[in-house]
Amino acid sequence: MLDILAGTPLLTVFLVVALGTALGAIPFGPLRFGAAGALFVGLALGALDPRLGEGLALAQSIGLTLFVYTIGVAAGPSFFRDLRRQAPLMGGATVLVVVFGLLAVVAGTALDLGPGITGGLFSGSLTATPAMAAASDALGGSTDPAVGYAISYPIAVVVTLLVLSRVARTDLPARRDPAPLSAAGLLTLTVDVTRPRPIADIPGIAFLPGEPAGVRVSYLLRDGAVTVADPDDALRTGDRVLLVGVPDAVRTAADALGTAAPIDLADDHSVVTYRRFVLSDHAVAGATVADLRIPARFGGVITRVRRGDRDLLAQHDMTLQLGDRIRVVFPRERLGDLRRMFGDSERRVTEVDFLPFGLGIAIGVAVGLVAIPLGGGASLALGSAAGPLVVGLVLGRLGRTGPLVWTMPLAANLTIRQFGLMFFLATVGLASGQAFGSTAFTATGLAVALSSVVLLLVVLALFALLGRLAGLSTARTAGAMAGFIGQPVLLGHVTSIVDDDRAESGYSALFALAVVVKIVVVQGVVAL
Repeated sequence: MLDILAGTPLLTVFLVVALGTALGAIPFGPLRFGAAGALFVGLALGALDPRLGEGLALAQSIGLTLFVYTIGVAAGPSFFRDLRRQAPLMGGATVLVVVFGLLAVVAGTALDLGPGITGGLFSGSLTATPAMAAASDALGGSTDPAVGYAISYPIAVVVTLLVLSRVARTDLPARRDPAPLSAAGLLTLTVDVTRPRPIADIPGIAFLPGEPAGVRVSYLLRDGAVTVADPDDALRTGDRVLLVGVPDAVRTAADALGTAAPIDLADDHSVVTYRRFVLSDHAVAGATVADLRIPARFGGVITRVRRGDRDLLAQHDMTLQLGDRIRVVFPRERLGDLRRMFGDSERRVTEVDFLPFGLGIAIGVAVGLVAIPLGGGASLALGSAAGPLVVGLVLGRLGRTGPLVWTMPLAANLTIRQFGLMFFLATVGLASGQAFGSTAFTATGLAVALSSVVLLLVVLALFALLGRLAGLSTARTAGAMAGFIGQPVLLGHVTSIVDDDRAESGYSALFALAVVVKIVVVQGVVAL
């Protein structure tokens, strides 16, 4: 059997992917290993025969590049948007990654672990797969980082889960982190207008870019006729309108306008109706809600956008992405026009435009090759891990350049990302199995495990202190801690305890930043 697997690498890799997926789905209490299951299966199988890990370098690089580039493209918009708003948190987290790197070097030197194992200890304790790859590249393809990574990775997830269980139940003061207007759980309410005013003057109206907004006006009943509310219109006494938005904002707007009506205007589809359109036209992707000029062109209004599993209130300056489900209130006769504009094709949003996709990855790989001299003959390069990630962040922020749309539908992005990660971890496991088998259950393996526990407890305690000193909420601190470590199961654990959008915001702010910083820092860790 081993001869067959050694002679058919393609069979071996996909067998590891399949078995790793099965292992990753098994719950160990609140913990599931997810994609890391492929690493552990690969390590176990690779330990049986060294031939199984030979000749997989190109497959490793392809898997890693797909993984980090798709992360960058998806995270680009939120990453740059959050730079100013969450600068203290992001700056503090960057310092803590450096601190962790220094502690890892001290532990590795004291315990004589060697640079490769120490780099793996750093990467695994922060669940940073790209950092582990960067460490291996910096050491000329050594398998030692994968060994240290495999030992410390499960420990990191378990320890962080336990710490998060405590942090998420701690009441932090949140002096500088008030509860935001949440787009989750949108409310609709029909209101009879007794206090007339322009729509633009309704408290919390989603109209002007850069202003806090939590409500939109969609339907308008005036003089017995139902129309779509024009954002430039002024409401009159006796009008009846339908408000949609964040529950608290909708109630505030309703109180400012009049009283709740006993009917729902959205039930009347005779003249005005609503529908979700799938954005599949590349010519529209990258435009903002305001750019589409829906009220002027079609007599309609965009009220909400469903992206992934979340309903978002349509803001004036919200950038629309391929795969968005856009809810529009419009006159019935404009259905065909709106379908043509948005594309409204489920099939097309499952497709990837490989021209910008391939070009973006090529640019990322090229950027990763650029070496920055540090003096004394030393140099620093982003490599195949950070190069595509950084370029993906920039291109994701740009959205499009002329006819090239850099972003991709979320479903396609997640599929490619998961495939790349599984493929990378499977091949790394196979290549590192022999080294892992000879190290994991020795004094060195025990030293790595204990070091991971101690260093994590120290840095996570410092992170909790950072959240308190920065005046952050419990939700944002716990979510940011999950993003700092970078394992999605940690965010799921936080959101199961704290139902607050600030948790996801904190996670997204730190996830991509932490990956970049870890990749840079680990190269210093293995060089010291």
